Amino acid sequence: MGNELNGILEKVLNMPQQQRAFLAGQLIDSLEPQIDMDIEIAWQNEIHQRVLQAKEGAVTFIPWGEARRSLKGE
Repeated sequence: MGNELNGILEKVLNMPQQQRAFLAGQLIDSLEPQIDMDIEIAWQNEIHQRVLQAKEGAVTFIPWGEARRSLKGE
């Protein structure tokens, strides 16, 4: 990465979490300018189902750090 990009990254990583999340969403949206409505509807349905499962206590949550370690095989 160039110095300019490193500087931008450093600035962004020091922003509050809500601002970083907003910026991340905007960057992701910029990568796929055409929205596939079938996929969008499928994601909305999936999100709805997961929210219901969470509200009903049907799922067990684990902290992100633990999930990340598990994914990395640590």
